[in-house]
Amino acid sequence: MASIKDVAERAGVSVATVSRALSGNGKVSVSSRERVREAAEALDYVVSYNASSLASGRSRNIGLVVPTVGRWFFSTVLQGATSALIDAGYDLTLYNTGGQQRHRDSVFSELLLRKRLDGVITVTLKLEPAEIEQLASVRKPVVAIGGLIPQIETIRVDDFNIAALATEHLISLGHREVSFLGGSEEFEVDFKLGSAREDGFEFAMDQAELPVRPDWLLTADFTTAGAYQKVRNVLSNPRRRPTAFVCASDEMAFGAILAARDLGLQVPGDVSVVGIDGHELGELFGLTTIAQNPGGQGAAAVGRLLTLLGDQDPGQDPTRGFYPTEFVARSSTAPPAS
Repeated sequence: MASIKDVAERAGVSVATVSRALSGNGKVSVSSRERVREAAEALDYVVSYNASSLASGRSRNIGLVVPTVGRWFFSTVLQGATSALIDAGYDLTLYNTGGQQRHRDSVFSELLLRKRLDGVITVTLKLEPAEIEQLASVRKPVVAIGGLIPQIETIRVDDFNIAALATEHLISLGHREVSFLGGSEEFEVDFKLGSAREDGFEFAMDQAELPVRPDWLLTADFTTAGAYQKVRNVLSNPRRRPTAFVCASDEMAFGAILAARDLGLQVPGDVSVVGIDGHELGELFGLTTIAQNPGGQGAAAVGRLLTLLGDQDPGQDPTRGFYPTEFVARSSTAPPAS
């Protein structure tokens, strides 16, 4: 069985460099790290992380805290983070609070403090001062995905301007009768993204001097099924109905499209629909959307955490400013029928 010395000789570096490259304890140049990894692979050398952890005080384990894994956004963040951690040779411990306060309290007061973790990533959780203090007490770096949190580096998108842009797109096509489909408070998690997106919608309508009808400000549970019934109700009104919908998530936009089609309406001939997210099924529905790449956000959070741990050379900091989004024009939007 190959030893660490054999790896050092093959890579042309010191034993200490091999140890740092494979354990993540200390800085190593990109070229040296690559030579070490190639040598270790050629020799079938596998580092003992148990021994490495004892020597370095590092566990090579990152904790990820999410409110649920049953929604597309959170599962996609998880996929992106997991892939990045595997590439970096790290393990992941998942904490799913299930949206329950007692589970959340347990995670922050006991599990995160008890488990040997090198760092923590939280997803759409607006940390309370006590929770921030608990994380600070273990002196581990924390990166959040979601809204702005004091004292915590956060990766976030500009929800207000995303919704404003989606609305402006419909207005530019000539739509004047526009409905907004957002999420009710219990489904917004901590950062009230549905409210921020509704504010963006109302701002764009106000700038265009268009009225916002209260009965067209709809709320659902961010699911396709929940949105379907709400949109069907509005489109079934024989006296007046919107010509377009801005949906706070792609999954709700799918529900809007299905509701319109089931009523015999053409999308986009009779009704235009725009979503927000970048769901992989969007292309199947022909959905115009603003993609926020949650998998990329998960990977970016891992990258930033590894930088804070000294395992990765500093690059562009994803917590500076807003995470980039992309407007994707497809066939679900068009000028209103004359």
